[in-house]
Amino acid sequence: MNVGDCQELIDEYIAWLKKGLSGVKLDGGCEITTPFLDRHNDHLQIYAQPHNGKVVLSDDGYTITDLNQTGMDFTTPKRKQMLETALKGFGVRLSGKRLEVDAIPRQVGQKMHALLQAMISVNDMFVMAQQRVASLFFEDVKAYLDLHDVRYIDRVKLSGATGFDHLIDFVIPRSADKPERLLQTINVPTRNTVTSYLFALTDTVSERAAETKAFAFLNDEDSSVSATVEDALSAYDVGPLYWTQRDAALTVLAG
Repeated sequence: MNVGDCQELIDEYIAWLKKGLSGVKLDGGCEITTPFLDRHNDHLQIYAQPHNGKVVLSDDGYTITDLNQTGMDFTTPKRKQMLETALKGFGVRLSGKRLEVDAIPRQVGQKMHALLQAMISVNDMFVMAQQRVASLFFEDVKAYLDLHDVRYIDRVKLSGATGFDHLIDFVIPRSADKPERLLQTINVPTRNTVTSYLFALTDTVSERAAETKAFAFLNDEDSSVSATVEDALSAYDVGPLYWTQRDAALTVLAG
C-alpha cells in the first residue's frame, strides 16, 4: 500500500468496514453487527426498525445497562444531565435505557455512525468518570482522616487466608483502647460492587490479630445505601461508615 495515496487509504478503510458489517433479520427490523468493539471486546450492535416512514436506530439499551452493571447510576440529576448533554452532541436521544436516533432512508448510514459514536463516547466518558470519582473519594477520605489526626497507613498490600494479596485502602494501627482497623473506601456501594471488597476485607481479617475489625466507608452523597448492601456488610461482619455522617465515624476510627 502506498501511504501517500489518500484514496487508497480511504478505500482500505471502507473495505474493512464492509467486511466487518453483517445483518440478521428480526421481527419488524434487523440487527446490525459492526466491526467496532466495546470495552469487553464484543462487537457493537445496532437495531433498526421502520416507523412512520423513517428508520429508528437504537442500541436496544445495551450501553446504559452495561454501565448500570458496573454500579453506575443515572437517576441522579447531575449524571442524567451529563448523559443527555453528551447524547445531544451526536443528535441521539435517551428513551428509557435505549440510545435512539431517527433516520430518513438517505441518512441511515450517517445516523448509524452517529449512534455508534454516541455509544462509544458515553461508555468511555462514564467509565472514566467512575474511575476518577472513585480515586477522588479515596482522596476525600484520606484528607478527612488527616484533618482529624487519625493515624493510618494507606494503600497497604496484605495477604489473606486464601494466599491472595489484597490492597487495603487504610490500615489504622491498634492503640491502647482500640484494635487494629482495616478500612476500604467504596465509591459506588451496590450489591455487585461491594462483593469484591467484602472478600478482600474478610480474607485479610482472618489472617490478622483476633481483635482486628473491618470497616467500609460508603459514598452515599448521590444516593442512599440500600438495605441489601447493609445486609451484605453485616453478614460479613464489616462495619458500614457513611460519608454523609462522617463525623460519627470518628468514634471508631480515631484513637
